[in-house]
Amino acid sequence: MDKKSAFFIILSVAILAVMLYLIGIDKVVDALENANLFLIALAVLIQFGTYFLYAWRWQIVNRIADINVSFKKLFPIVMVGLAVNNITPSGRGGGEPVRAYILAKEHGYDMRDTFATVVADRVLDTFPFIVLAIITIIATVLYFDFPMWLEAVLVVSVIGIILILAALVYMCINESFGIRIENFIFRLVHRFSKKGGDDLRNTLHENISGFQNTMNVLISERKLMYYTIPLSFLIWVFEILRVYVVFLAFGASLNVIVIGEVFILASLVGMIPLLPGGLGAVDGLMIGLYSRAGCPAGLAGPVTMVERLISFWMASIIGLVILPHYGSSVLEKISLGNSAEELDNSIENE
Repeated sequence: MDKKSAFFIILSVAILAVMLYLIGIDKVVDALENANLFLIALAVLIQFGTYFLYAWRWQIVNRIADINVSFKKLFPIVMVGLAVNNITPSGRGGGEPVRAYILAKEHGYDMRDTFATVVADRVLDTFPFIVLAIITIIATVLYFDFPMWLEAVLVVSVIGIILILAALVYMCINESFGIRIENFIFRLVHRFSKKGGDDLRNTLHENISGFQNTMNVLISERKLMYYTIPLSFLIWVFEILRVYVVFLAFGASLNVIVIGEVFILASLVGMIPLLPGGLGAVDGLMIGLYSRAGCPAGLAGPVTMVERLISFWMASIIGLVILPHYGSSVLEKISLGNSAEELDNSIENE
């Protein structure tokens, strides 16, 4: 594992330790002693159901792109991707290139094609999130007394996600727009590095062209929308249901709609690439909002800590345990400086 990833893992553990100290380890222990362990186990089971749905959706996307890999082999790759998302401050996007690289390396597919399926999978996850985020922001403006600056940040964040999503989709259906993106990236990279020249431009063209072709195949398939959009909404239902079950386990009575609103807001904050998995910011926001929504402050902290242990730390630990199976050098090879062609060559040379 590279030093950068190790640093973020240590930072994540340190933030968790500080939060436990601030909340009070004794309070967390007392709350756990009085918690319904059956319901906590149910929340863990729901979380594994969420992992199952993530892998199933990606398998559907892969099959439409003629990438035929079994669910059994995709599931551990998904877990590694989730873990990398959690340990890197990349707006929950650090694990996507890792997923694409491992799929290409382990099963002999082109990196451009595997990356396109990963992006399509991420877009499918983002679509229901945008819908839920818009509804949530409207609700919070009406029911929560937030500072104006925070409401503005939330609105701008959703608009930013929508614009990025729209640009990706438009690039796939409009070849000339893809060329403009290609030229923009070339000028940006060439400004900081004069190396490459025609080779760099050719690499960019091949990467974006290959990405467009695969994405066009995916977008043109109606089955993709029929199966994966409902599945994506179901994933978010599972996410909110898990939080609700954790609240029930601690005997806290909080409206499931309020829980859903807080979870969506926390997820939005977690997409801001500042800390690994939004750790610290997400936890603090959840504790604060649950307290303002009527959950006792002494209970909001332990509930949030246990929920994050299930949703954040469980995936991180499982994924990092699996990662060495694919080679610890995976994280070192995935960077903004690597083209799909370079990664494909790297795969062939292994």
